Amino acid sequence: MDDYKIIITVSGADKVGIVSGVSTVLAKYKVNIEDIKQTLMQGHFVMFMLCDIKQSELNFKELKNVLIEEGNKLEVEIWVQKKGIFEKMHTVG
Repeated sequence: MDDYKIIITVSGADKVGIVSGVSTVLAKYKVNIEDIKQTLMQGHFVMFMLCDIKQSELNFKELKNVLIEEGNKLEVEIWVQKKGIFEKMHTVG
């Protein structure tokens, strides 16, 4: 069910520990990473994650806040959206 699917986008200057920091938070709150893609564009790190929060100890809003806080610590921007909203925002037509 898409009700429990979220898209996490991470963006910032590339440095050691970004993937580890984000994935550690997700593991701590029992969020399953279903797919992950990352790339470097001229030293700029970008990562997309599809996650399932069905087993999470936090609700969507709480998890979003924790991830944004982790992004601040890592000096990257983190956006968290429900998969359905993300898809509607990126549908042309």
